[in-house]
Amino acid sequence: MARLRFLTDRDLYEAFPTAAEEMDMEPTDQPSLAFVNALVSEGQLVKAVQFLSYLLPRREAVWWACQSVRLLAPQRSNAEDAALAAAENWVKEPEEERRLQALQCGIEGGRQSPSTWLALAAGWAGGIAMPGVPFPPYQTPRAARAAIMLAFSQAPADQRQDQLRQCIEQGKRLAGDEP
Repeated sequence: MARLRFLTDRDLYEAFPTAAEEMDMEPTDQPSLAFVNALVSEGQLVKAVQFLSYLLPRREAVWWACQSVRLLAPQRSNAEDAALAAAENWVKEPEEERRLQALQCGIEGGRQSPSTWLALAAGWAGGIAMPGVPFPPYQTPRAARAAIMLAFSQAPADQRQDQLRQCIEQGKRLAGDEP
């Protein structure tokens, strides 16, 4: 089983105050994956996606978002496929050149495309925003979440909830819930 980055939701919120603000939930000391399970059982799937995007390490978060977008929005343009491929290429080999290629695809892509946000998630996963200023660590989880939620909005209405639950289950496995 993988080792969780944050054992409790409070640990995650302390590391990422932006997550606490975005989710608008009081921290508890509930184990992270139990917290995700509780959100799912309460029907708060969007909050479960938000939490998982921060819970996963950057590389895993990008991979999870790529797989989620593939499930939720299987129809893409050539430009969207290129942005998705750039993000996946960075995940497979997280080298600076690949990160910069993904970043460029994200910068050039349309903001309503889930694939653009995937490329930005990979591009923001390291490097610097401007001389001496690194990209903020919350940018990758925010972009990964944006990609998933945009793809969710494009999925067939009668399949959205089930597909988002599948995405959450995959995220939990990546976080260390199951082998």
